[in-house]
Amino acid sequence: MIQIKPILRFLSLAAFVVFISCSGGQKNTEQTQTSVEETTPQVEVNAEAKLLLKTLNEMGDYANSRNFPSLIKPSSVYEELDGNIYVIDLRNEEAFNEGHIKGAVSVDFSDLPAYLTNDIKPFEYDKIVLVCYAGQIASYATSLLRLAGYGNVYAMRWGMSGWNKHFAEDSWLAKVSSDFQEQLETEDHDKAPLADLPKLNTGKASGDEILQQRINALFAAGYADALVYASDVFADPGHFYTINYDRKDKYDSGHIPGAVRYKPGGTLGIVSEMQTIPVDKEVVLYCNTGHNSGFATAYLRLFGYDAKTLTYGNNAFMYDKMKEEESALSWLPFTEAEIHDYPYVQK
Repeated sequence: MIQIKPILRFLSLAAFVVFISCSGGQKNTEQTQTSVEETTPQVEVNAEAKLLLKTLNEMGDYANSRNFPSLIKPSSVYEELDGNIYVIDLRNEEAFNEGHIKGAVSVDFSDLPAYLTNDIKPFEYDKIVLVCYAGQIASYATSLLRLAGYGNVYAMRWGMSGWNKHFAEDSWLAKVSSDFQEQLETEDHDKAPLADLPKLNTGKASGDEILQQRINALFAAGYADALVYASDVFADPGHFYTINYDRKDKYDSGHIPGAVRYKPGGTLGIVSEMQTIPVDKEVVLYCNTGHNSGFATAYLRLFGYDAKTLTYGNNAFMYDKMKEEESALSWLPFTEAEIHDYPYVQK
C-alpha cells in the first residue's frame, strides 16, 4: 500500500477559491460581482472532494506547479545512467525481455505502489524514471505518484520509442496518422454548466486517507481504462466530453468535433473549472503528444471522473497538419529526429 508523503510548497489554499474579476477595473466591483453571482450561482462541492482538494493543496498543489508535467528526455536518462537514478520499466515481460535500458527493473503498473513501499527506498535516488512503450502510460503513472508525494519520479518522453528505433517501429512510427484531420472543426464550444465534483464515497474521514485510497484504487485498476484511441473518438464524438488541453491558437486552428478548450495550468484544482467537467460522461483529454494529457487524466481520475487520455495526442489524427504548421504553432510531430541510437540489453 502506498504511503502518502506530503511535500511542502509555497502555495496557499487560495488556489482553490473562485476569484471573480470585472472587466472595468476596480470600479463598480460590488455591483459587477452581484450580477455575475446571480447569473452563475455557485455549486457546493461535496465533502470528500473538498478534503481531497485541501490535502493536495497543502502538499504543494503539484498540478499547478512548475514541475507539472514531470517529463525527462531520453538523452538526459542516458547521460545520467551512471548516476543516482533508478529506471522502472512498465512494459509487459515479453517486451522487457526483448530489450530494455541497462539496469532497468521490470515492474507491473498495478504493483508500483507496493514496489516503492517494500522493495526500494525511493528517496535515496535523485530520480526514479518510469518508461513504457510510448511515454503515456509512464506519464499517467508518474502523475499519480507525484500526487502521492513522490517528488523525484519522472516519465521518459516518447517511451522506449525515443531510446532506439527498434522500439519505435511498432509504437510511435506506426501510430502517427492523418486519417481524421479532414473532420476537424474550428467552431468554439462552451463548457458544460457548473455541477458538483464526482462523489468518491470512500468513507474516509481525512484528506490523506481519501488520497491514499484513491491512489491505490487507480493503480489496482490498471491503465487500460485511462486510454482511448482516435478512431473511437471520431467514430462518435458526441459520446464523449472532449477536452482540448492546449493553447488557444492551436484549438482555433482545428480541433476534434465538439471539443472544448481547457487551459493547461488553469484547470486542475481550480474548482470553478473542474465543476464544468461532466461527471456522467466519458471525458477525453488530448494534447500534442498525449504526455500532458496523461498527467491531467490521472488528476481527474483521482477525483472520480471517467477521464481518458487520447493515445499519441494530435499525432494520432492530424499528423500532416502538424507538420505543415509546425513552425507557426509549435506543434510537436513525432519524427525520426526524436529517436536515439542508445544501446539496450536483452534478457
